[in-house]
Amino acid sequence: MSVDLRGRSFLTLKDFTGEEIEYLVDLAKDLKEKKKKRIFEKNLLNKNVALIFEKPSTRTRCSFTVGAIDEGAHPEYLGKDDIQLGHKETVEDTARVLGRMFDGIEFRGFSQETVEKLAKYSGVPVWNGLTDEDHPTQVLADFLTIKEKFGRLKGINFVYVGDGRNNMANALMIGCAKMGLNFAIGAPESLFPEEKLVELCKGYAKESGSTITITSDVKEAVKNADVIYTDVWISMGEEDKKEERVALLKDYQVNDELMNSTGNADTIFMHCLPAVRGYEVTNEVIEGEKSVVFDEAENRMHTIKAVMVATLKD
Repeated sequence: MSVDLRGRSFLTLKDFTGEEIEYLVDLAKDLKEKKKKRIFEKNLLNKNVALIFEKPSTRTRCSFTVGAIDEGAHPEYLGKDDIQLGHKETVEDTARVLGRMFDGIEFRGFSQETVEKLAKYSGVPVWNGLTDEDHPTQVLADFLTIKEKFGRLKGINFVYVGDGRNNMANALMIGCAKMGLNFAIGAPESLFPEEKLVELCKGYAKESGSTITITSDVKEAVKNADVIYTDVWISMGEEDKKEERVALLKDYQVNDELMNSTGNADTIFMHCLPAVRGYEVTNEVIEGEKSVVFDEAENRMHTIKAVMVATLKD
């Protein structure tokens, strides 16, 4: 079956088959190779894309901007103070207006409901650049990085350590289950992911032939890990919980001891960035030879470009 994603929104990996996700990763690989050779096919020539940001961003904003320009599109940044999204104007009305002016819309903000409304009412492809619930473009970059390092996705032992109910843990569990990676979370019980999502992902994993494991025993979680992944302990909007989270997660720090306890000499370390060094990960690990975080960061651009090309190309 050929893959055709034109006109589709990219809100969560729940909406995509394993074959479609693999297609996006492989398209990103192709676009990355072409960019290295300075080959730009301008697949999005004369397209205009709106970039809505309620939350600050380095990688997401730069990836959409550079990716759009590489392919011939014009990106228009719309910060939280630039438009009336959900304040003086309903999300539905903003969506209808932007959909008549732009060919695609990126949203990075708090509510998954907002990005879903933008997709429902705009009439153009909408891309989720991050919400409190999900972060699907990051997972594509992670998958491209893993495929570059190991040559495959299926059968990889992927372990997420830390806050097991944040948007990265959610998105990675969905993606790994869809693509056949064995997924484990090592987190305190109070930060386990929602059971409803775990059960959904176990269904995906059964279809792909992989496993889902949730445990509070971090040393048990990382046994035989090919990938150890972590994220910040205090997510955007939760700064008031800093002391509580640090106390809860201090035993889940990714340090040399944890990296060396996998029993796998080829384990790599991943982080979506920005990282708070000395909290969720030590400086030694993030700067060490097993760290691929900057390859991963670069791959945000290539995979985001692939999403735009796949959904907007004529």
